[in-house]
This record gives sequence, structure tokens and C-alpha cells, in this order.
Amino acid sequence: MTIAAVRTPEDRFEDIPDFDYPVHYAEDLPGYEGLRAAWMDTGPEDADRVFLCLHGEPSWSFLYRKMIPVFLESGARVIAPDFFGFGRSDKPTEAETYSFDFHRDHILALVDRLDLKNITLVVQDWGGLIGLTLPVDDRFRARFSRLIVMNTGLGVGKPPGEGFMAWKNYAASTPDLPIAELIARGTPHLTDAEKAAYDAPFPSSEFKMGARRFPELVPVSPEMDGVELGLKAQAFWKDDFDGLSFMAIGDADPVLGPDVMQALRRNIKGCPEPMMVEGGGHFVQEWGEPIARAALEHFGDA
Repeated sequence: MTIAAVRTPEDRFEDIPDFDYPVHYAEDLPGYEGLRAAWMDTGPEDADRVFLCLHGEPSWSFLYRKMIPVFLESGARVIAPDFFGFGRSDKPTEAETYSFDFHRDHILALVDRLDLKNITLVVQDWGGLIGLTLPVDDRFRARFSRLIVMNTGLGVGKPPGEGFMAWKNYAASTPDLPIAELIARGTPHLTDAEKAAYDAPFPSSEFKMGARRFPELVPVSPEMDGVELGLKAQAFWKDDFDGLSFMAIGDADPVLGPDVMQALRRNIKGCPEPMMVEGGGHFVQEWGEPIARAALEHFGDA
């Protein structure tokens, strides 16, 4: 079945600051034939460790540009995909195309395609909603070893609070979401060039269906897609996870801030006290260099 989609012109990405890494594309991922998936892939292909960095809403892999150099210093390989609807990946234009499994299966297919092993999973926002469920799948669990988690949660059928519901309603009623403006609200130190980079994937409202749909897909009530996976993932992290983890919290995040993250930490076996990023907003990767260095020191990679 053909999926209606638009593709951001390449020239929109010509002046992206501090993100000059090799970009790879595939139009034949199983289940996504005809849709172009994009991911950043840098560092030694035969590296002992792989950092898999999953972005959230409404950002793209550019969000990790301050963490990637630190990971590379350790000799690792770094993979940062763009979810469909974001970044350089194609953007389906029909709302019904988007679902929890649509995005999750994309990441599983990409991990299989690249045959990634010894993965350090790095997640925030929707990157966590999706990424934290990946070890439920035995294919991924065998490839996975460590976790870096920031300002996110598990979708277990409960709303995260009034702030999220207000955001959900706003996104649903705003066809032409002001992407860079939204990100900059909690990240006041962004330069004009960085703001432009966040806007780059979205030349017009036609390209923003994914950004509009993601809030509607958050599993906030028991009947929603993703809840069963979220509950299984919660059990895995609480009882079965035996790897190393590191948590950083942007303490100024009004929706997924300290209270939500401390609750998540209690459900991650062995998770140490988190690194609090004072003044850090929801897009805490914008304070990413010290987070990445602290994580590597904790893991013994520094």
C-alpha cells in the first residue's frame, strides 16, 4: 500500500550548524517500502559500543549535536534516526498513518538493518516513549546493554498532568505549529541559526502532520495503543534490567520534570540518583555536553 508523504528538499539542510555528520537513507525498510528513512551514522562501523539516540517531539536528530562529539571521543559509533514525520525522513501527510507501532517498528527495522550490537540507548520525550519499550522485543533485548534517559516517561495509560493535556489540545488545534518557537520557549540560549535548523524540516504546514499527531498518540488512557507495551516495559525495567543506567533531568520542564522522572527512576532497576540540570528545559539535550560527559564517567568510558 502506498503511503502519501512529502519529502523535505535537501537544500533546507544546507546551513545546519554543528551537525556535519554522514546521513544515510533507505526506502526499503520492511513495512516502509517507498518511504525514505533517514539517520545520522558516525564513528567507527566496527566500534565496540553504539549509542542509539532517539529524539522526541517536535525535534529531530539535530537535537543530539552537543552529545554526539562526546560519545565519539570514547571511540563509539553513534546512530541518530529521524522518526518518520521529522528531520530528513519522509513525512506522511495523512493522520491515520501515524501510530505507536508505526514509529516503534521503524526503529526495530533500522536496528536490524544496521545489525547494531552493544547498544547504549539514549532517549528523551517520544524517544523514550518508544525507546523504553524496545527491550520488550527479544530481537532488541539481545542487542542492548545500557540506558541514558532524559525528560520522558512510559505510556502506561495515565496522563502525565494538566500541562501535557494543554499541549495536546494546542497541537491538535494548530495546523501550522511554530516548531522553533516552541522549542525555544524552554531553551532561551538557542541562536537564530539553531532555531532555523529546528524549522528546516518543515517548509510549510503540509510537512507538520507528524508534529501535530505525536501528542495525540501518547498512551494516556488504558485503551490506547502502546499501553500494553508500556506496561510490559515497566515490568522489564523494574525487575529484569541488569545493565547500567544514567538519568539526567532538566528541572525546568513543566510537564516531564523532576517529579515524573523520579517516579520513572523508581521503576528502573539500579538507576542511580539523577543528574539535575539546573534551569534545563524539556529539550535538555541542549545542555547535552556535560550530561554526556557525566554519563560516560558513570559508565567508566571517560
